[in-house]
Amino acid sequence: MNPAIGIAVLLAVLQVSRGQKVTSLTACLVNQSLRLDCHHENTTTSPIQYEFSLTREKKKHVLFGTVGVPEHSYRSRTNFTSKYNMKVLYLADFTNKDEGIYSCELRLSGQPQSMPQSQNISVLRDKLVKCEGISLLAQNTSWLLLLLLSLSLLQATDFISL
Repeated sequence: MNPAIGIAVLLAVLQVSRGQKVTSLTACLVNQSLRLDCHHENTTTSPIQYEFSLTREKKKHVLFGTVGVPEHSYRSRTNFTSKYNMKVLYLADFTNKDEGIYSCELRLSGQPQSMPQSQNISVLRDKLVKCEGISLLAQNTSWLLLLLLSLSLLQATDFISL
C-alpha cells in the first residue's frame, strides 16, 4: 500500500473519531419536563447522527434520535433542539417512572467504521436541580459591551461621575 494513502486513511479516521466526541451530558428540570443537554465537539462537516435513550431495569428505551427507532410511548412527550455543538432533549411530564440512566450517543453519518461516542447520566427525580435561567453573559456578551459604552457616554456628558 502506498504510504500516502495509509496516512490519508489514518487522518480520515482520526477526523471521524474527533468530530463527534460527547464532552458532557447534564440533566435538570424545567417545570415538569426533564431537560438533557448533550454538549459535543463539532470539528467535522459531516452530518452527526444522534440518539437519546433511557436504560431502566436493564432495558434500553430509545427516546429520540436518528440512529434507533423511538418507542411509541415517548414520541408524544419529547421535544428536541439542536445547535452547532449541543443537542437538547425535553421529556415532558417527567415522573419517578422515568428515572434511570440516560444516554446521549453520537456518530458520523455514512461512516460505518466510526465508533459511537456517548455519555451517561443517572437521573433521579428527587435529586434533579431546576434549570437555571439563561446566563446573559454566556449567551450573548453584546449587552455588556453596550453597558460599558453607555457608561462612558454618560460620564462624558457629566450625567454621572465614576
